[in-house]
Amino acid sequence: MKNRLTTLIVGLLVVAASNVLSAQGCTLDPTTGEWISPGGGPCTNTLISAVAFLRITPDARSAGMGDVGIAISPDANAMHFNASKLVFAEQDMSISATYSPWLKALGLQDVYMAYLSGYKKIDDLQAVGMSLRYFSLGEISFTDENGDPRGTGRPNEYEISLAYARKLSPKFSMGLTGKFIYSNLAKGQSIDGVDIVAGTSGAVDISMTYVTQADLGDATSNITIGAAITNIGAKISYTEDKFKDFIPGNLGIGVAWDIDFDEHNRLTLGLDINKLLVPTPKHPEDPEYDIDPQDGIADHRQKSLFSGVFGSFSDAPNGFPEEMNELMFSIGLEYWYDKQFSVRTGYYYEHPTKGNRQFVTAGIGLKYNIFGLNLSYLIPTSNQRSPLDNTLRFSIIFDIGGGGGADAVPTDG
Repeated sequence: MKNRLTTLIVGLLVVAASNVLSAQGCTLDPTTGEWISPGGGPCTNTLISAVAFLRITPDARSAGMGDVGIAISPDANAMHFNASKLVFAEQDMSISATYSPWLKALGLQDVYMAYLSGYKKIDDLQAVGMSLRYFSLGEISFTDENGDPRGTGRPNEYEISLAYARKLSPKFSMGLTGKFIYSNLAKGQSIDGVDIVAGTSGAVDISMTYVTQADLGDATSNITIGAAITNIGAKISYTEDKFKDFIPGNLGIGVAWDIDFDEHNRLTLGLDINKLLVPTPKHPEDPEYDIDPQDGIADHRQKSLFSGVFGSFSDAPNGFPEEMNELMFSIGLEYWYDKQFSVRTGYYYEHPTKGNRQFVTAGIGLKYNIFGLNLSYLIPTSNQRSPLDNTLRFSIIFDIGGGGGADAVPTDG
């Protein structure tokens, strides 16, 4: 079962975005010009990209808050969400490591994602960060078109990121991140005579953060607004032809409200809204799905990088309502007591026609001196299974160097 399942995953990743509209039985409504399902509702039209592991939330703190992370207080894991936050961190230096089992509910033991990240503040105005993300698909058995054995392999993907963040004013900062991406899913194998190679790409993130105080009587209150454009980079291919697939570019906007009721009690409310910056495919039976059918490649795959990114705001087949359905929402809550113990919860929502990932999360955090530990748990609320269903994830954080002292608000989760 494991071999069949993992082989299927690899196959899906290799051909990602080649034919992404799972709308069998959909028909065109001549009155509205929209594609509708047999039940009368809109067709499923999920956005798919290669190297989707880049969008997996890598740390247990945010995972316990419904994947909220763009504007919450900064720690080493800001490298994934919004590197510009690093200059607002209380600690001079911090390192974090996270382990996330993948498909644990199916009994797989060697499929996982590991994430290592850290930052160092150069001075009060500047900070640098680095992260390494590694995704293992475990050991699989390859077969040819006839089902004959073709050996075994260990597909894996990784990303290396370097970031620089700088304050442009006491309340505003910007960050720039460069990335190298490597994806080896079936290198050395072949499909229908086409050799499979490892895919590589480079990408950048551009991020910004604004922090301001809010008047809340006797309590101390801060509002943080963050925005990040991530994974904007070269398209990737697993074969040596000219057709490549988009990597998961994303636009994220977040807001967080921190309330310190007294020296022992702190509450954070967070909201993130994300949108993938990849083309939306048309229905396979639409005449515009592939204007040149001789090449066998759907037109949305043939768009250039910037055409795909900018066009992603207006290319949904069913117009503006479908574009709005492509927004993903995360809501999170975090409570700290005495800067040593925290509880978290959150909710993540994705529209049923765009993936239907909907789940509730819970988590806890412990902090003692320079050491922090975070745990999170995901509970699905839709019929769309998640690879992290009922999975316990954990992160550890070490704060190194000076910080805000005994009265500093914990920023490392």
